[in-house]
Amino acid sequence: MPTAANSWARRRTVLLALVLLLGAVSAVLAVRSRAGEPARTAEVGSGAAPAEAPGAPPAVAGLGAVSASPSVSVGASAPASAGSPSSSPRGSRMGGKKGVSTYEWSGNRAALADVRASWYYNWSPRRESTPGPATVEFVPMIWGASSVTDGNLAQARQDGNVLLGFNEPDLGEQANMSVEQALDLWPRLEDTGMRLGSPVVAFGGDKAGGWLDRFMSGARARGYRVDFIALHWYGSDFRADAATGHLRGYLQAVYQRYRLPIWLTEYSLINFSGSPKFPSGAEQAAFVRASTAMLGNLSFVERYAWFALPSTRGAGTGLYRDNGTPTEAGAAYRSA
Repeated sequence: MPTAANSWARRRTVLLALVLLLGAVSAVLAVRSRAGEPARTAEVGSGAAPAEAPGAPPAVAGLGAVSASPSVSVGASAPASAGSPSSSPRGSRMGGKKGVSTYEWSGNRAALADVRASWYYNWSPRRESTPGPATVEFVPMIWGASSVTDGNLAQARQDGNVLLGFNEPDLGEQANMSVEQALDLWPRLEDTGMRLGSPVVAFGGDKAGGWLDRFMSGARARGYRVDFIALHWYGSDFRADAATGHLRGYLQAVYQRYRLPIWLTEYSLINFSGSPKFPSGAEQAAFVRASTAMLGNLSFVERYAWFALPSTRGAGTGLYRDNGTPTEAGAAYRSA
């Protein structure tokens, strides 16, 4: 990973460590003890440079309507495809697109009931870490190499129908896995029979020769199944229309490379150049409205999840405060 990106990731870790010290330490530690998930560190989706920085991929025009099958396996027509599974994976029918990421906190259940999301995840294979209403689907995740255990895989199968793969394996502060290590463990995830998302890279999902591209090429060579691509994206341009255009361009570029449905499992606006900066509540809410409208109209985007449901002091991305009231972004996301 380039030196600039390493420095950037370290700044993110320092920022969120301060946020956690101001009110959410116990919540995140509870999730980490179950899933191995460090304090969340945001990273730009489209490259080592900050999102929307010069050189970020422009919006891709004229892609046209795409019908994204929710049970697609990587096929021979894709640039980095894998063999079809011997039987259809579980979870072949999807609910609504809108979801959230969350961790354990006092207002979790009420906020999940209020935000009108169809699904959620918590970087863990266990729903009990952040129990929500029965009407909101839980999607388990196998966070990293140490999470690949018989117990976790059985728990994931019990608690969900769709499985998210490794979390930011391209970052040392997160799952920190080589492509070969991820490929060697992948059959264990396939054996659950669940619909299976790719490892979710922090950035560069559209880049030839990047971590995700090498993983998908290896999956194809070994005949492995990958049913959809999972991505993260964070934007530093706080103008809603511009940020939405950059996000759309990144998603289109990734889709054009792999021709698989996309799940955007973390996204929001944070500027990580220098000291991390957040938009105003009004700017974040405007981006919520613009981005959710765009994501709803992209047929190859199967699901998306805002980062994150809880709002902690010092961070401008959360949707709900500790007292259960929505932030400006939360009110906009609830209405999306």
